[in-house]
Amino acid sequence: MPTEDGSLTLVHPVFGEAYSSRHGAWMQASELYLKLTQTQLHPSPRVLEIGFGLGMNFRAALESCVRRGVYLEYLSYEGFPVSREVLEWVEVPLSDPVQAIWNGVLINWPTHPQRPLFLGGSWGSLEVRYENVTKAVYPTNWASAIYLDPFSPAVNPEPWKPAVLHQLYTSSQPGAYLATYSVAGRFRRDLHTAGFAVKKVPGVGKKEWTVGRRV
Repeated sequence: MPTEDGSLTLVHPVFGEAYSSRHGAWMQASELYLKLTQTQLHPSPRVLEIGFGLGMNFRAALESCVRRGVYLEYLSYEGFPVSREVLEWVEVPLSDPVQAIWNGVLINWPTHPQRPLFLGGSWGSLEVRYENVTKAVYPTNWASAIYLDPFSPAVNPEPWKPAVLHQLYTSSQPGAYLATYSVAGRFRRDLHTAGFAVKKVPGVGKKEWTVGRRV
């Protein structure tokens, strides 16, 4: 379905939720995940993402980094991967170099995801691990930014559990930012208990978003 900024998203057939905000899928990738984690300013960003989904957040980060000429390392965990056909269908306007990289993602996207997808080049690297986030192995002291973008706690509670949030904390560098669309009270308390400094910030098209920072 189209969102308010003209970009497309889908509704998950099991969870009954859209992959992105109805206010704008590309807007959410840019304004929430890219900017609130300061990825667009970082000289060598390392992004750890929960929920690759339709690849919107990756494409927004890649567009920013390629435009600035900085190296991007992007690690995403996806427990419910969509098909290559779906990724091809959900298009956004990209610069020619970024579109070429995205085409490489589409060509290499597995029909039956098991082993991780890995792509690299002069632009950086992308790794997508098709794993249950509650059982996944995370890097330590690695991420400059965390994009927490699974389906909501109401329908998909596992990625929001305290144990996962603790793993995300230990995976982040000091000073790293975490951003997400959820402002659920229990989640924010658990995020604080995991070690993040937590605050709500005004959203775009949504009342509020959550930002955490490892201090």
